[in-house]
Amino acid sequence: MSEYYLDFEKQRPRLSRREAIRRALFATSGLVLANHLSFRALGATPTPNARAKAVIQIWMWGGPPHTDIFDPKPEAGADYCGPLKAPIETNVPGMRIGELMPLLAKQADKYSIIRSMTHGNNGHETASYLVQTGRQPGGRIVFPCVGAVVALTRGYDAGYKGLIPPYVVLTEPQGRFDEAGFLGPRYKPFATGGNPAQTPFAVEGVIQPGVTDQRQKNRRELMHHLDALAQDLPEDPQVTANTQAENTAYDMILGDGAKVFDLSQEKPELRDRYGRTKFGQSCLVARRLVERGIPYVTINYPGWDTHKENFQAMRRQLPEMDKGMATLFQDLAERGLLASTVVWWGGEFGRTPKVMWEAPWNGGRNHWGKVFSAVLAGGGFKGGQVIGASDAKGEEVKDRPVYPIDLIGSIYAQLGIPATTKLPNPEGSPTFVMPQETDGIKSAGLLKEIMSA
Repeated sequence: MSEYYLDFEKQRPRLSRREAIRRALFATSGLVLANHLSFRALGATPTPNARAKAVIQIWMWGGPPHTDIFDPKPEAGADYCGPLKAPIETNVPGMRIGELMPLLAKQADKYSIIRSMTHGNNGHETASYLVQTGRQPGGRIVFPCVGAVVALTRGYDAGYKGLIPPYVVLTEPQGRFDEAGFLGPRYKPFATGGNPAQTPFAVEGVIQPGVTDQRQKNRRELMHHLDALAQDLPEDPQVTANTQAENTAYDMILGDGAKVFDLSQEKPELRDRYGRTKFGQSCLVARRLVERGIPYVTINYPGWDTHKENFQAMRRQLPEMDKGMATLFQDLAERGLLASTVVWWGGEFGRTPKVMWEAPWNGGRNHWGKVFSAVLAGGGFKGGQVIGASDAKGEEVKDRPVYPIDLIGSIYAQLGIPATTKLPNPEGSPTFVMPQETDGIKSAGLLKEIMSA
C-alpha cells in the first residue's frame, strides 16, 4: 500500500493508516509499547507505606531570585532587596515571604520552605542536571531525572495502564538536560506543547488545530473503508496489533484521554481563580492529571533568568505565580488530593543577592548556586515550616545545608520508592535511585523535619 492516499475532503495526499498510526504513537510519546521492549527495574515496586501517589513539579526555568520570593532580606539594605523591601507575614506566625505573593501567604500552612538549598554550580545546564538528578554532571553516564525514575517505578514497569504517559511536561520540554538519561526514550516526558489558556488547548499529537472531532471521525471511517489489508486478514497478529494501537491513539484524540486536557469542563470561576494565564491554567491541568492517576507532572515555567531588570520581571510574574500556585494548593486540599500529591517548587539555582544596578543590567541578578530556596508541600510533607537558613544577605548557607539529593531522596521516600531500587545501568554496574557512599555525592540527610512519621 502506498504511504499516501487521497483525502477526498481536500483532494490532497494524506498519510496512510500505517504512517498515521506510526506518527500518532511517536507523537504521544509511547502510549502503546510492546511488552518485549520493556526492561524491568529490580526492586522497583513501591513500598506499602507510601504516603504520596503523585508529584507536581513547578520548575522555575532559569533560576528564581530566592531573596525576592521565599527568603526576603529587607534588613540587608537596598543594594540587596531593591524596591522589594516589605515582606509580608503569612498565616504561620514568624514565617515571612515576598511582598508580591499575598495569596500564597494565606496558604503557608500547606507548604514548607527550604532556605538552605546548595550545590555551588552556576551553569544552567549543569545546575539543572544536579537539581533534577542529584548527581554531579560530567560522568561517564547520564542519570535519569526524578520524573523519569517515577515513570519507571510508578509507571509502565509497575503496571501503569493509563492512556497518557506517566511523565508529562506542561508545556515545553525543559531542554537543558536529558530527562530520561540512560533509561532511554521510553521514559522521556510527554511534552504537551500548546497553551492551556487558549481554547482549545492544542496538545501535540492529540488536538489538531482546525480539525473538528466530527472530521476526525469521518477520516477514520474513510481509512477503514480503504484499508483492504485489515479486512482481508482480520486475525493476523500484526493487523490486530495495529488495530489496538489505532484504538489507543484515537482514544487519546477523541476519547477519555483528550478529556483530561479539556478545561471547558471546569467551572469558569475556578479557572479565574487559577488565572487565565499559561501558568495558571497549567496548574489546573496538572491537578486534573494527578486526579486521573498520572504519577509525575512538571510545569515548566520559564522567565526567571533575570540578568537584566529583575524587579520589573518580578512585578510581572510573581502575581501570576502567586495566583496559580496558591489556588493549586487550595484546590488540591479541597479535593482531598494534597495528602497524596507532592508539590515541589524550585529551579536550578538562586540569583545573586547583591543587585547589579549598573548598565546594561539595570537592576539585574546573576546566577547563584551557593544558596537558594525550594518549597515542598503535600504527599506526607508537613506545612508551615522553614528548614535551614541563609546568612543575613542571602549569600551563604547559615544553617542546615540541603543538597539536591537530600530533597530528591525525601520525595522518593514519600512515594515509597526504596533508596536501594536498582536502575538498569547500561554499563552493567550496580546503580540505585539513591547514590551510595562510595559515589561521593554530598548529602546532609533526608528532610525528616517535615516528613510525617
